[in-house]
Amino acid sequence: MITLIDYGGSNLRSVQKAFEFVGAPVQVTADAGVVRQAEKLVLPGVGAFGAGIAALRQRGLDTAVGEAAERGVLLLGICLGMQLLFDESNELGRYRGLGLIPGQVTRFVPRPSILKVPHMGWNQISHNGSKPLLRGVPSGAHAYFVHSYYCQPANPESIIADTDYGRSFASIVGRDNVYGIQFHPEKSQMVGLQILRNFVEMA
Repeated sequence: MITLIDYGGSNLRSVQKAFEFVGAPVQVTADAGVVRQAEKLVLPGVGAFGAGIAALRQRGLDTAVGEAAERGVLLLGICLGMQLLFDESNELGRYRGLGLIPGQVTRFVPRPSILKVPHMGWNQISHNGSKPLLRGVPSGAHAYFVHSYYCQPANPESIIADTDYGRSFASIVGRDNVYGIQFHPEKSQMVGLQILRNFVEMA
């Protein structure tokens, strides 16, 4: 059972449908008690970091997610959900995140006519093929991105895949039982569906 955390994010339904397409039962909840007892957790999201972390805290979901991760529940953050896993972000201020993956979230530096922000569209993900989350996904496969900020893990070993956009940045991260995907798997066709299927099948 995939427990999809509802804290007001706008891409909830599309993520739910993608998991259902790969055969996973999904429950959508804003109840911290349900999150604490989940088998597998998914934290989706689009929008600004500050609003996202505030919405989680208002519902007590930040503590619930942390407690679930502490007891070893597999957790997947998607897009903003990945960024919220980190210690802090400087998006429109300075905000503390969930602190499940050490590191920071910072903005791409635009360069007119060379590097436009947001980073939007299809781009390649590169990886060494060693992680079960990427089983069946070739290095260099394309995924669909929409973001202006990127994650900088404190430990380079937390980077599972990277992508080049004026600089190399972490497009998939993982630490123990906690994973994050910066791109939108639900918009990334067969590549995204394979990653979600892998997450469903992971023990």
